[in-house]
Amino acid sequence: MALALVSAGSARAATEISTSDRLQDRREVAAGDRAYAVGFADGGWYANGWHITGEMGGIWAPPSKLADGVWFGVDGQWVGAATRFTSGAGYVRYDLPATGGVELSRTDFVPDGRRAALFGITLRSATPKTVTVDADVHSELLTAYPWSSSEGHPTAADNGQDTAAVEQGTLAFHDGALTAFAGSDRTAQGIETGPGFRGPRTGLVCGADGKQMPSQCDDGPVGRGAGGRLRYAVKVGAKPTTVWIAVAATRADLAAATKDPDALLARKVAARAALAEHSNVDLPGDRSLQRAIDYGKQNLADLTQTATDLRIRHVDRGTAFPAPIGVVKQATFIGAGYPDYPWLFATDGEYTAFAAVALGQFEPIKAHLKALQQVSDLLNAKSGKVAHEIVTDGSVYFGANADPGNTDESVKFPSAVALVWRWTGDRRFLNDLYDFSRRATRYVVDNLDADKDGWPEGLGNVEREGMGEEKLDNSVYLIRGLTDLASLADAKRDGPTASWARKLAQQLRAAFDRTWWNEPSRQYADSLGPNNAQLQQQHWIGVTPMETGLAPAKHANTALDVRETDCFSGTAPFNVGLFHTGCTGGPEGKGEKVVFSLNTAIKAVADGNYGRSQRRYTDANAKTMLDEQPGALPEILPSPDQNRNLDRCWTCRSMFMQAWGHYGTAWPVIAQQLGVMPDLGERRLDVVPSIPEGQERISGLSIRLGERGTVAVRADRDGKTYDTRVTLRSQDVRTLRIGVTLPRGTRVKRVWLDGERLKAVPRPVTTNRGVEVTVRVPRPQGRHLVTVQGR
Repeated sequence: MALALVSAGSARAATEISTSDRLQDRREVAAGDRAYAVGFADGGWYANGWHITGEMGGIWAPPSKLADGVWFGVDGQWVGAATRFTSGAGYVRYDLPATGGVELSRTDFVPDGRRAALFGITLRSATPKTVTVDADVHSELLTAYPWSSSEGHPTAADNGQDTAAVEQGTLAFHDGALTAFAGSDRTAQGIETGPGFRGPRTGLVCGADGKQMPSQCDDGPVGRGAGGRLRYAVKVGAKPTTVWIAVAATRADLAAATKDPDALLARKVAARAALAEHSNVDLPGDRSLQRAIDYGKQNLADLTQTATDLRIRHVDRGTAFPAPIGVVKQATFIGAGYPDYPWLFATDGEYTAFAAVALGQFEPIKAHLKALQQVSDLLNAKSGKVAHEIVTDGSVYFGANADPGNTDESVKFPSAVALVWRWTGDRRFLNDLYDFSRRATRYVVDNLDADKDGWPEGLGNVEREGMGEEKLDNSVYLIRGLTDLASLADAKRDGPTASWARKLAQQLRAAFDRTWWNEPSRQYADSLGPNNAQLQQQHWIGVTPMETGLAPAKHANTALDVRETDCFSGTAPFNVGLFHTGCTGGPEGKGEKVVFSLNTAIKAVADGNYGRSQRRYTDANAKTMLDEQPGALPEILPSPDQNRNLDRCWTCRSMFMQAWGHYGTAWPVIAQQLGVMPDLGERRLDVVPSIPEGQERISGLSIRLGERGTVAVRADRDGKTYDTRVTLRSQDVRTLRIGVTLPRGTRVKRVWLDGERLKAVPRPVTTNRGVEVTVRVPRPQGRHLVTVQGR
């Protein structure tokens, strides 16, 4: 595969990543916060996706799809497939073959704040002349829900027929209340409409069997679009000239998008460059992980969306479509993944929160958690249960009080709130979500523990048959959630809640190992059956006791060692990440050798908690960000039981960009390797790096703390001498501790703070990570150096 990076230096974010390999098979996205466009890296717009069969690509302005795509022609010849594709920060670009003696490229981007997408074809000719540029647009007006799998009515098959017309010098498409408009920043010389208009494509409709590759399919069985063509006379010469075509949900969005596209693009690039400056890491011994963190910032931004007027209704897993029970005026969130999961999820968001805070993207994750609270309280009459899956039109697929899960989402919610509170110190955020965090925890404890043994019932992360009622991950996250709720209650001066949560967490922690450790398998049981009988089906959730640091070191290392065997983790030529289910696990004992980026992330975090090498699992995610769209982390990595997306059919692919896997790239570096652990609610910051084995230096700049603060960290190792350099710029921090994590068994000989040798060596503390030595800095602001010499 031909790949190229353009970078501003070894410690700077890569600004572009390109490929020329199998472009017709690679999905890609250009995204803003109100719209996005999913196409293919050769410039095509093939049918793909399965929630609405074949319709999850194209141009979307949530909650509606607008069009299947845009195609360009020059002087009567359709522009051919791209020869090279580039992912940039906030845009994508295609190198196109010359047509009619004109050099061509195309740039797609979506301006933030507008339900519109822009597609610019750039022309250059050594000989000045005037050429004709055609732009075909084929509409597909439908809503994000209902899906093809809906059993009740309406279903996606009820999609109405679009009509096309020429209105006010633009293309206008209508289907009932749904509209789309297409126009340009220049005056059209001619406009046509009709049923086709897909450029050189014939409009081939593929059936729902899904056996074809995407490039064979133009539409799916529910497509009811219309088409049109915009024509422009364009003077070209040695200086590049760009014709911009916009597709928008409203006339106002179209006008805003076409007023000055070049300025909008410059603004978009500048905004993404600002995001890239946060958490700017330098990992000399692991450049692939460094680049993955850079790309992750853009992935999270690409997935951040805002939807308005969500009409909340419980569609009961696609079997119902009742009248809405209320409206959420606006929801901003980090979508789960493109193209089939671009919505608001609890499970995904609660994992993605770790990556979001580590990368300084505080505002989207705060809004995400607030949106979950608003939807959940409306849907579930303030019971405290967290809704699972919310489509951008307000349809809640799963997560009502009557549903059996997902229990983990309710018990993880206070932990997500506590995480964001610690990194931001935002008291308004705490005040907004504290009561819901308390109610979410009480809901599980009071309603989902029928036998009153402390271990909750209900579905967890593993949605598979044959498991017992009480799931390991729910229990692990409940203990952590209770602990975090107690800290939130302390901040709110809610003594009774703090006391209750802390006491119950202690009781469950004391009983955890004897209840869940399964000695024959050298693993934790992944569920409990009647009379708390252990069930071991080898699902990935067996790693969650180590992911949260709950497991004692002996059992933790034993279990993690087993998870690194061929039965649980991939080997070459497949991805080396963690399988969903071990080789003899599952209800039928057949295993499920599918490597998810989330499972692999959890294994990397678990290794970091116990001072183990994370490289195998951080590499698994980092190096797979070249799978489809260059720089996008997919949902499922190439696996023994599931080949890579590039080789899969048009309706059987996983997400090519998924948010939650960045938990396994950003968090291991920022929080574990660089050791940045703030608690701004308590105005405290600890920086205790753990330099990975085989590396001598790691660093990070502009790691965000609170509204305006930052910290920079550099950790060096020279034999048995360790330096930790910290530059703190934050008025929110009053207590700063700086230190280092030494290998187990290391004894401390001398310690210096800012060049002064300490007369009394700080007492080392043995933790699961190793031997930690920390020094309290009297005046936190500014630059500091702690040197620890071991022996």
